[in-house]
Amino acid sequence: MIDFFSQKQHRRSAALAACVIAATVLAGGTVRAEEAVRQVLPGGQQPAAMQQLVREKVPDESEIQRFCSNIADAARDRRYALQAEELKQLQAGIDQRMKALDDKRAEYEQWLKRREVFLARAEDGVVKIYAGMKPDAAAERLAMVNTDLAAAILMKLDSRKAGVILNEMDQKAAATLTGIMASAARRVDPS
Repeated sequence: MIDFFSQKQHRRSAALAACVIAATVLAGGTVRAEEAVRQVLPGGQQPAAMQQLVREKVPDESEIQRFCSNIADAARDRRYALQAEELKQLQAGIDQRMKALDDKRAEYEQWLKRREVFLARAEDGVVKIYAGMKPDAAAERLAMVNTDLAAAILMKLDSRKAGVILNEMDQKAAATLTGIMASAARRVDPS
């Protein structure tokens, strides 16, 4: 019970000290916070009477308007600075996306160039030679040629003739050539 009352008194004293400090600060008094606290503690001096406290004058409308007009330019400048910073960030994002798009376009052009070179390797004369060969002999010869060239030749051959030649080839070699031909015939960007 005694603890409860002492805590209650302590809270009351702290609240009174806070009020005195706030009043002296608002009144523009020179009393330091330590002195104000000392005044409300037991054995200290009593706080100043209410009549002695001086109230600060409430600012009139013209003062408020002057304050607002004084900070309007600074606020506008800050807002413009924030918008400019946001625009710089957006521009950086756009530049990054444009670079990625250019990289993708260059990659696509390189892929198209490789495909054109691949198809150009098998000239019509070579294709006619393989078209006139027996399927087992053509399969044996194509197995010894570069896989890209063999796939290009098979792509330019009649599909029936190419199918018969692939049937005569080793399974692994035929699978490799088929994979190359399928990727070269693909119309969609491989990436």
